[in-house]
Amino acid sequence: MKKSVQIPYELFIDLVYVYLLDCDDADIRKRIERGLNAKVESMVAHELYEKYKTAPTEEEREKARLEYLDKRGIHKDFRW
Repeated sequence: MKKSVQIPYELFIDLVYVYLLDCDDADIRKRIERGLNAKVESMVAHELYEKYKTAPTEEEREKARLEYLDKRGIHKDFRW
């Protein structure tokens, strides 16, 4: 089964301007880059969280949990 990815409407419109309408605006390209980077970061965090919740062993769960918390920037003093 193929996965789908949702992006914000504004990012989609910027992509349309650049790739379908051949608009070569540097500001739009920077917004696209920031939007896509944010989406990738979000997807990585989601995958780490999913791995944490579905890992078969306690050791793998703990490793995935720590990776997730590191990725989200949670300070070590605020972890359980």
